[in-house]
Amino acid sequence: MRLYGKDWTRRELEARVGRMSQLGGVRRMMLTEGKEAGVELIRVSTGAGLALDIVPSKGLDISRAELWGAPLSWQSAAGDAHPAYYEPAGTGWLRTASGGLLMTCGLAHAGAPSDTPGGPQGLHGRAHHTPASQVAAREWWEGDALIWSVEGTIEENALFGANLRLRRRIFGRMGVNAIGIEDRVENPGFAPSPHMMLYHFNFGFPLLDERTRLMLPPAVTRERGGTGTAADCEGWAQPDPDARERVFYHELSERDGMAEAALRQPAFPAGPGAADVTVRLRWSADSLPRLVQWRMPGAGAHVLGLEPSNCLVEGYEAEVSRGGPVVLAPGAAVVHRLELKIEAGQAMIEE
Repeated sequence: MRLYGKDWTRRELEARVGRMSQLGGVRRMMLTEGKEAGVELIRVSTGAGLALDIVPSKGLDISRAELWGAPLSWQSAAGDAHPAYYEPAGTGWLRTASGGLLMTCGLAHAGAPSDTPGGPQGLHGRAHHTPASQVAAREWWEGDALIWSVEGTIEENALFGANLRLRRRIFGRMGVNAIGIEDRVENPGFAPSPHMMLYHFNFGFPLLDERTRLMLPPAVTRERGGTGTAADCEGWAQPDPDARERVFYHELSERDGMAEAALRQPAFPAGPGAADVTVRLRWSADSLPRLVQWRMPGAGAHVLGLEPSNCLVEGYEAEVSRGGPVVLAPGAAVVHRLELKIEAGQAMIEE
């Protein structure tokens, strides 16, 4: 394992600590106040600077993510509100959406509120507010590498409606500032089910400021309800209380392998100075052939959403008009794979 600029064997590290959690690892905890009371968190620390909170109470989504103690993600004013406060109708989702590094939108529906064959669906579906079951948080050694994983199952089902099951695994290695996500969505029912899926990654200050630059995969780009181009997607702006959200659709030009988008911040906080940091988000282009970009440089709502998806965000009826949505046949399954990796420049930049 590589820590603190040096390669270590397992026994060398074990000789220097009473317990490996001194260096990092996986730890479960519970929130106790206000609307967050009863929400379980699984805190993962890689020991190399990356730490994140995985939330079993909210579909094993990822809330706060930080590097060297400074946040990478944007958090909404709702905090990690308990799913008991979720309002599924209309845009009630917004009242308890946590923000954080990842909010899963799906499983049967994502996007604007819609009438679907299974009944009305609110904004972005139910996955983000569905507690996971069969949750397992583990660490184990493979030679001199300490592996960690968090796994669980999220179900969306209704009598005479959708019957979908998501088996999620989030995993990585100690000493490495990267995570993998493997989601297997299956239809265990006996009728076809729509499957609309959008991975709502949310990045915020101090990763985002006027120096930040975004690198996009090869794609055909258009703005929802506007005339913006890919050139409008690359920079960032100061908070503006009068700012309005803009949404861009990037239809991937290549749909084999893994697509990638990256954010570069040349002066990310690192102790008393700063570091040149690049955050790379990769995903399976075959199952998620679109990238939705949500740009909201407002005051308070100061967030960039990068959202690999198999749909747009106008809702079910709009997907039908375009020949969709994706439908899973009885017994069928699809696997979505995502990766988040952080690269930091060696040289520190003085403030």
